[in-house]
Amino acid sequence: MTAMSGGPSLPQERRVVTAIPGPKSQELLARKTAAVAAGVGNVLPVFTVRAGGGVLEDVDGNSLIDFGSGIAVTSVGSSAEAVVRRASAQLADFTHTCFMVTPYEGYVEVCEELAELTPGDHAKKSALFNSGAEAVENAVKIARAYTKRQAVVVFDHGYHGRTNLTMALTAKNMPYKHGFGPFAPEVYRVPLAYPYRWLTGAENCAEEAAAQAIDMISKQVGAENVAAIVIEPIAGEGGFIEPAKGFLPRIQEFARANGIVFVADEIQTGFCRTGQWFACEDEGVVPDLITTAKGIAGGLPLAAVTGRAEIMDAAHSGGLGGTYGGNPVACAAALGSIETMRELDLNAKARRIEEVMKGRLAAMQEKYDVIGDLRGRGAMIAIELVKSGTKDPNPEATAALAKACHSAGLVVLTCGTYGNVLRFLPPLVIGEELLNEGLDIIESAFGQL
Repeated sequence: MTAMSGGPSLPQERRVVTAIPGPKSQELLARKTAAVAAGVGNVLPVFTVRAGGGVLEDVDGNSLIDFGSGIAVTSVGSSAEAVVRRASAQLADFTHTCFMVTPYEGYVEVCEELAELTPGDHAKKSALFNSGAEAVENAVKIARAYTKRQAVVVFDHGYHGRTNLTMALTAKNMPYKHGFGPFAPEVYRVPLAYPYRWLTGAENCAEEAAAQAIDMISKQVGAENVAAIVIEPIAGEGGFIEPAKGFLPRIQEFARANGIVFVADEIQTGFCRTGQWFACEDEGVVPDLITTAKGIAGGLPLAAVTGRAEIMDAAHSGGLGGTYGGNPVACAAALGSIETMRELDLNAKARRIEEVMKGRLAAMQEKYDVIGDLRGRGAMIAIELVKSGTKDPNPEATAALAKACHSAGLVVLTCGTYGNVLRFLPPLVIGEELLNEGLDIIESAFGQL
């Protein structure tokens, strides 16, 4: 093992020197099993000691290509220079006061950046929190305070968090909801425009799905009772589903016509991940509220709700907050992350990653009929795996492919309501040579099926 640190200086190479996981990781896994609750699982039980650029280095000296980014968190790379510089300086000054007790400039600066970066030129305000689930939960609180209504509408295949309210908002039972009820009331689920699986064909998906959703809201809930419609512009955990073009604008139009707060959950899609600052920009959708987390702070815990000033101000003084929300070190890291995104033009990098990945994966799709669908935008790409000659989900092949990639030194993640989607979330700073090497490993894994 070398004494080098992580971050951008880490050698950008795949290096497999032991079985994965190696002996030291296995020793640590035994300690983890004894000390950590069984409900906290691991995708790949290799214990990381350094990370940077497009690689992770483990305790056994293996260097793995990273197609996960800690689930879309380290978009600027782990330990990015500006993130470390700003966060370190803040650590030396003070680590905490609680913004609700004695405030500090960093919190205000992050809110100013969010007002500038998020869609729309209307007056905006923000509130900062610790996690994506907290952000979504507070968006619902704000919408209820503003509208004086209670009902919340969400969509099939949606994922919004693990708190009690956000479990109710989340569609998938296992592992997120199973055995944890009862859940929060006044949550209603409607169809999502899922082009690959729409029964009458992708060409009819947007119009028919929007009509069904609006009909269900109107008849089963009553539009006048709905405080918020909450939707991911690209469904993340549900399978990287891009709603058919036209669906999001139609739902937003319905919300606006009925005084409903339209909330875009951009926790996984935000901050250059899709080749734009935010995924809803693709169809010119301007949400009333937008929730962010993950890529906002280069790996430190931070989340936000940003939206129209008059909506954000609906909650009474003291009604929003939390002891650690908008921690000063996390705020400094966020400013460093945004600095990096601008300086390196990570939107352009994400678009280039899409070009490379979709080109290679489309060629694989032609060769292997187990790949039913290829979709996504920017550095948020997925393949849905099916049984040969059908659209029947193939979670077994998905698990086998992920295992083969892991063994070869490539970190990949699975997702999807049916457990049959491989999702790819490389850091936006990954080198093209590493990106292609990772795709080589995926192609080799298909050959082993």
